[in-house]
Amino acid sequence: MANKIKDFVIEQRELLAEQAGRLRTEPVKAARAATAKSAERIKALNPRIRAVSRSGVKLTAISQATAERLIQLQEQLVTSALTDAATQLERAARADNVKDLVTDQAAVLRATRERIVSDITEAVTILKGAGDDVRKVATHTYQSVTGKAAQSAPKAKTARRKAKRAVRKTPARKK
Repeated sequence: MANKIKDFVIEQRELLAEQAGRLRTEPVKAARAATAKSAERIKALNPRIRAVSRSGVKLTAISQATAERLIQLQEQLVTSALTDAATQLERAARADNVKDLVTDQAAVLRATRERIVSDITEAVTILKGAGDDVRKVATHTYQSVTGKAAQSAPKAKTARRKAKRAVRKTPARKK
């Protein structure tokens, strides 16, 4: 019986020594594995960071081109407004009577209205084009960074207006 106890103690001591040896070597292995995994993750970020940087450059180019087009449009607006004002003054100077002056002013106002609508349409077209370009860059960047295709947003439902009904007031009761 004493031999069995001695054998059991020796066996347990060997197991404990083996476990202690594993505990000494495994933390180093775990730390090495974690370090290697961290290095891989950092390397995997490089293409994503490049994609975001490229998109920043593209967005800067879009904003500069849009600003340039808007400044050119503004130049055209100012030039045409000054030309219209000069033309209006010339017509007023050449008018023989008040009727001709009023008729010319009405024509100038119609032309001015059309010019303003055209200018606003051009400005909206410029901004819409810039918005489309920004959306394309954002979609491409999202796909590059996540590796997923961007989901298209559901189209917003247009709210239907209910026709207003005339509310009939009830006559006041006589007491």
